Amino acid sequence: MHVHQSELDRRTLLRAGLGAATVAVVGSELAFPAAAQADPGADLDWIYSCDEWGARPPAGPLSVSAIPTNKIIVHHMAFPNVTDYSEAQAIKLARDCQNLHMDGNGWSDTGQHFTISRGGYVLEGRRGSLERLQAGDRQMISAHCPGENGRAIGIENEGTYVTETPPEALLESLVKLCTTICEQYGLHAHDIFGHWDFRTTACPGAAFYRQFPTLRRRVFAALDTDLADVPARRWPDLWRFVSSPAVRVVQYLLAHRGYTVPINSVFDAATVAAVQDWQYRNGIGVEVDATLTAPTWETLVPELDKDATGIPVSAIQYLLNFKGHPEVAITGQYDYATKKAVKDVQELHGLDDNGKVNTSTWCAIVGGVVRQSFRS
Repeated sequence: MHVHQSELDRRTLLRAGLGAATVAVVGSELAFPAAAQADPGADLDWIYSCDEWGARPPAGPLSVSAIPTNKIIVHHMAFPNVTDYSEAQAIKLARDCQNLHMDGNGWSDTGQHFTISRGGYVLEGRRGSLERLQAGDRQMISAHCPGENGRAIGIENEGTYVTETPPEALLESLVKLCTTICEQYGLHAHDIFGHWDFRTTACPGAAFYRQFPTLRRRVFAALDTDLADVPARRWPDLWRFVSSPAVRVVQYLLAHRGYTVPINSVFDAATVAAVQDWQYRNGIGVEVDATLTAPTWETLVPELDKDATGIPVSAIQYLLNFKGHPEVAITGQYDYATKKAVKDVQELHGLDDNGKVNTSTWCAIVGGVVRQSFRS
């Protein structure tokens, strides 16, 4: 996540311009009412504050988002998989990350809200994030995922997890942190996503990403969530300011439906217009930001069986290949390698591993979450 990008979430500006709540600069007297579910007395002493790990002062003003938090985005740092699990290493990690983001990327401060070391230490990233978590009202505008910086809490995890998986100490702390964020912001285990669900990047790594269904289940259990409160499918809410592999899938599917759009993973003007036209033609609320709402996804994806061919199969193959199945080639033919990879995804998410791509299987493949994943 070291791409140089603007730290200011454009959606925050857009909605502020349309009459949303004013963005409050940290240190001002402006404040948002605390969310009803937030616990202002929550014990967060286990999270090292910026002052405790010796953070540098921000290089510029930091702002509080004017829109509600609606998800958690999990990253790996693409740092070495060190065997030093000490507190000293965790503090060094936080300082190294801040230096990289400020001096290398030109950001005002650390890009993410929180950082977890391989030893399981949890540290505040962007200054103000711990205070906002305590309040549970609004988050700091961050820099970890352009397009999502005003509505997604970003968690960086020390290490590189393309082929390796994180130590259990890190995972235990990640579960605890995600659970706390969900409790304070009124989120759920099905609101946890990976960086590459909303950005074209190798982060959070294929091996780590395979653990996300288990991560969500552990958070689900910690929150004591009722299965009936989980939606049948929680789709990634892509919109016009994000670019990701899933955006390319949307473009494949729009092309399958007869639209002329580039297949480039960029949510450009042609893609915006096609999404909005599809919403209009299917009696779905037309989103000003061309957001891929659940009804939009569910009318757009076709069911595929073993005899399927064409553009939708290519879409599935592209994303399976990108997210850890290099044996899958983009041929447009539903071949053995494709079916095997589909069955692997189905098994990970608690779906019937029959190799048929129904709506729930599409959801799991494009980065969403299905209710079946939480069944014991």
